[in-house]
Amino acid sequence: MPRKIIIGISGASGIIYGVRMLQLLKNSSCETHLIVSEAAKTTMALETAFKIAEVEAMASFAYDNHDLAAAPASGSFRTEAMIVAPCTIKSLSGIANSYADNLLVRAADVTLKEKRKLVLLVRETPLHKGHLRLMSMAADMGAHILPPIPAFYHRPRSVEDIIDQTVGKVFDYLGIGHRLFERWGGSGSIRPPQEV
Repeated sequence: MPRKIIIGISGASGIIYGVRMLQLLKNSSCETHLIVSEAAKTTMALETAFKIAEVEAMASFAYDNHDLAAAPASGSFRTEAMIVAPCTIKSLSGIANSYADNLLVRAADVTLKEKRKLVLLVRETPLHKGHLRLMSMAADMGAHILPPIPAFYHRPRSVEDIIDQTVGKVFDYLGIGHRLFERWGGSGSIRPPQEV
């Protein structure tokens, strides 16, 4: 039986994180259920060359964010986890306050109430106290807050390497095997800088 994972893409900058996850999971043993917010469609057009139809085709199933009767709106629809990548502060607020006025937030709320894994790639900077409070509230309810903050110990050579390191951290949390970045093995394992 395939592992069912919901991927929510909200309108923050960093749409590529959600798209990259879909690309990597497309030919895996995972069944992906995609929810894209209206704002995400706008951001996608601004930040990438992807069309919404292309992104939806990467998923096993795609849903209208306004369809609160869709399968992911119910706890009886068995899934393993949900990832919101990227996660806007608005979506974070909806999740933290259980204000489920769209399918993305409702699916996240269901994920929490059913004690399933919820990963939020919160994308905002700088953060004021209200943002931090919302993250704390979501974490108290069981969400895993994973802002896409790059690491550099693996000596990324491209933007794609930076994206893959964050995606790999999400996959680690969900127990999905990957070889997206070189893992830390102690200070003796650091590669020397490459000549340009």
